[in-house]
Amino acid sequence: MDFDIKNPDLAPGGRHRIEWAEQEMAVLRGIREKFGKERPFAGIRISGTMHVTTETANLMITLQQGGADVMLSASNPLSTQDDVAASLVSHYEIPVFAIKGEDNETYHQHINAVLDHKPHIVMDDGADLVSTLHKSRRDVKGNVIGGTEETTTGLVRLRAMAADGALEFPMMAVNDAMTKHLFDNRYGTGQSTIDGIIRATNLLIAGRVVVVAGYGWCSRGIAMRAKGLGANVVVTEIDHLKALEAVMDGFRVMPMVEAAPIGDIFVSATGDMHVMDRHHFEVMKDGAVMANSGHFDIEINKIALREMAVGDPKRVRPFVEQYTMKDGRRLHLLGEGRLVNLAAAEGHPAAVMDMSFAGQAMAAKYLLDNKDKLANKVHSVPEEVDQYIAQIKLDSMGIQIDTLTEEQVKYLNSWETGT
Repeated sequence: MDFDIKNPDLAPGGRHRIEWAEQEMAVLRGIREKFGKERPFAGIRISGTMHVTTETANLMITLQQGGADVMLSASNPLSTQDDVAASLVSHYEIPVFAIKGEDNETYHQHINAVLDHKPHIVMDDGADLVSTLHKSRRDVKGNVIGGTEETTTGLVRLRAMAADGALEFPMMAVNDAMTKHLFDNRYGTGQSTIDGIIRATNLLIAGRVVVVAGYGWCSRGIAMRAKGLGANVVVTEIDHLKALEAVMDGFRVMPMVEAAPIGDIFVSATGDMHVMDRHHFEVMKDGAVMANSGHFDIEINKIALREMAVGDPKRVRPFVEQYTMKDGRRLHLLGEGRLVNLAAAEGHPAAVMDMSFAGQAMAAKYLLDNKDKLANKVHSVPEEVDQYIAQIKLDSMGIQIDTLTEEQVKYLNSWETGT
C-alpha cells in the first residue's frame, strides 16, 4: 500500500483518539452499521481531500465499511493530525497522503496521489481536488460519477465553475445542508476558533475587543463564543442584511478600517482575500493578534505584513509569529494565517462533525443512487436526508419531539379552513 505520512510509530495514539471521537459520533455510527450490512459502495473508489482529523478518520472508516476503496489527502498543509494519519494507514489499511506542515509542492503532490486512485466519487474541502482534476488531471475525469463539497469556500469556487460551464460532473453542496452549516459552521467553528486562539496565545478573552470579519454562519459562531467569554465584539460586514442582523444581535458594526485601531484580537472567516490588509496593519495597536478561520490563508495579507515589518517575523510561541513594524508596534499572526482552529487546535468537536460527515456519507450514496441522472452543477442535499440526520441525532441525545395529528395535518394542507 502506497502512502506518505510523518511517522507510522504514531499510530497507537491516533487509534485511541479516533475511537474517542467515535463515541461522540452516534449518527455516523448508525450509518456505518447500515452501510456495513448493505455495502452500497462495493467496487467504488472514493478519494478525499479533507482535513485529516479524528472525525474525518471516522468518515473514511464508515465509507470503507460500506465497501468503498478509500484514499485520503490533506485539504490544508497545517490541518493534518499525524497520529491519525498513521493509524488510518496502520490499523485500517486506508492510504493517506498528508503530513502536518507540508510545503505547497508536497501538498499538491498528495492531491495528485489520491487522483492516481482513479476515483468514482471525490470528497473535497475547499475544491482544490476538483479544481486540480479539471485543470491538470483530466486523465481521471472519465471515471468520476460526482463529488461532495464540505465548505463555503469550496462552494464559491464550484458555483463559479458551474456558471462558466466548466464543471464536468455533479457536486453535492454538503456545506449548505441545514444539519451542516447551522451547526458545524456556527457551533463548531465558533468553539474551535476560540479554542485555537486561546491555545496559541493563552490570552484572556474577557474585556478585550474582538473584531470578527463577516457575519455568515461561521463568523456568527465566533462572535457568539467571544461574547460568551466576555469580549467586546465588533463585527465588520459588506452585506447590509447581515450587518443589520449583527446589530440586532447586540454587536457593534463598523468598517474594518474603523475597527483596526481599537481591536485587540481580529478573526476573519469570510472566504475572501485581504480582509485584513496593509492599511489596516498601519493603524493596528501594539500587540494586536490576527487569526483566520476561512479555508485558505489569503484573508490576512501576509505578503504586505512581511513587507511592512522590520526584519523576519519572530516565532514567540509555537503558533504565533511576531511582526515588528517600523514604529516599534508588534503585530501577531496565528497559525501562519491558516485555519487557526486546525493549525493551533484540534478542529471542531466530534459531536458536531458527526452531522456534517453523516451528510457527506449520505450525499455520496445519493450520488451513486442517482448516477447519470444529475446535471453537471452544484446540487443541494435532499431535505429528507437532512431530516434523517437530525432525527438520528435527537434520538442519540434522548430527545423526543411531537408528531402532528391527522387533524393538524389536514388543517395545514387546507385552504378552506381559516379564522
